[in-house]
Amino acid sequence: MPNLKDLKNRIESVKSTRKITKAMQMVAAAKLRRAQDAAEAGRPYAERMNSVLGGLAAAVGGSSSGPKLLTGTGSDQVHLLVVMTSERGLCGGFNSSIAKLARAKAQELQAAGKTVKILTVGKKGRDQLKRDFAGSMISHVDLSDVKRVGYVNAHKIATQVLDRFNVGEFDVATIFYSRFVNVVTQVPTAQQVIPASFEETSEASTLYDYEPSEEAILADLLPRGVATQIFAALLENGASEQGARMSAMDNATRNAGEMIEDLTIVYNRSRQAVITNELIEIISGAEAL
Repeated sequence: MPNLKDLKNRIESVKSTRKITKAMQMVAAAKLRRAQDAAEAGRPYAERMNSVLGGLAAAVGGSSSGPKLLTGTGSDQVHLLVVMTSERGLCGGFNSSIAKLARAKAQELQAAGKTVKILTVGKKGRDQLKRDFAGSMISHVDLSDVKRVGYVNAHKIATQVLDRFNVGEFDVATIFYSRFVNVVTQVPTAQQVIPASFEETSEASTLYDYEPSEEAILADLLPRGVATQIFAALLENGASEQGARMSAMDNATRNAGEMIEDLTIVYNRSRQAVITNELIEIISGAEAL
């Protein structure tokens, strides 16, 4: 059994840890509000952009004159996985769940004989994936110095992806991120961005006359659509990260409290045993006289 001094030091250490986790929980709660507002504000724009592009794509149909970002290269042999995670840890399973989804997709593609290339955003995803796919990782985007993610950051990532597509480095691009639902629920999501894939829309494209042609408008809007999707994913990730961190730190704080209670009970019992032994020695010494 540990001596009283060791137990007391352990209790003080856990109390200090509890103060840190409580402070981190409060900081995450403050950041979550701003990140959640940004993610929710960005959703209508991204949805409307998707709706407009979907309507234009439906008008173009299967035309061979459509932009490559819409029609694709005619092959799906090389896949680019853009894995977006956080720069910092201590946020529960947030990073692991995204990396797990990307890893499963990469393994599925490789099993089908496809070539996989990985571009990571955030070092936590890079650290987890490089163990299994070090040879497939082609680039990394470091956002550790970015205090608040903006469209300019998404545009830089989109520009790199589009440049690689234009020179024929890959055929299909998919982004991986975590969609924010609430503080305790974040959904790992995979979304194909190249070639552009749209959900069915009620946009009545036949009611509009386009000038210039649909193909020309799509050629201009599709790169912006890729940047918009990446920006929306970064915003969702930001809210998900803070929600996961807040939940993780809350659990850590409560666990520390339970550990302190258990250690205090052990300390009191040990202290009581020491006092009892001292009383027995005193009484035994007195009887021996």
